[in-house]
Amino acid sequence: MQKEKVLFICIHNSARSQMAEELLRQMAGDRFEVESAGLEPGALNPLVIEVLKEEGIDITGKQTQAVFDLIKAGRLYRYVITVCDETSAERCPIFPGINKRLHWSFPDPSQFEGSHEEQLTKTREVRDAIKEKLEAWMNLGHTT
Repeated sequence: MQKEKVLFICIHNSARSQMAEELLRQMAGDRFEVESAGLEPGALNPLVIEVLKEEGIDITGKQTQAVFDLIKAGRLYRYVITVCDETSAERCPIFPGINKRLHWSFPDPSQFEGSHEEQLTKTREVRDAIKEKLEAWMNLGHTT
């Protein structure tokens, strides 16, 4: 069985798309070939590195990538899923080929304020919300 290709996109490829990519890979890497990218790639968010380590996932040193580089490389995906706010999602390019485009809005950890522990707690909430959405999506046969 060929793996379905999934791409998660957010603004900087530093938090939400990275979490979605790594969580789906951990949950169902045998069924999906998964990547993530950003409209304006930045640096990995240290809070995300920390909360993914709690899940047994270490992305220390992983590089972010630009969505436009994937288009130029001719990459094709079955699912292109934006995980940023609605306005930012509208900036995402259209990928060639037959794909289903989905939008799942999650808060941006780079915008969290407060102490390190408060920011970490909020980032865990986003991680857990992404995990729940992925589980529901897989249980519904990848339709929402």
